[in-house]
Amino acid sequence: MGPFACAGHGGAIAIAIPAFALAAKHNRSLLGQPINLPASRVIDKRLILGSIAFGIGWGVAGICPGPALVLLGTGNIEAMIFVGTMLSGMIIFEVLQRKTPSGK
Repeated sequence: MGPFACAGHGGAIAIAIPAFALAAKHNRSLLGQPINLPASRVIDKRLILGSIAFGIGWGVAGICPGPALVLLGTGNIEAMIFVGTMLSGMIIFEVLQRKTPSGK
């Protein structure tokens, strides 16, 4: 990742904050679709562990999932490996989630 990686995310956050504030005041998008924002503000073990796993994956791979999907279209082998392992992790999570009685 280059020195501008954080600047790009800072720009995304600067745009997202007012957009989410505006979306919170409405129940439908400009195209008429329902807006379903998360209602929970609880920071629990599941959120923390998920954030840690995301950060570790990003640090090890050196790429964020969004740009990895874009790189996938270029035929980049590293992106193919990353997206494959990311999808595998998502499938494993879903399988484990279904086996947990409470679903959490």
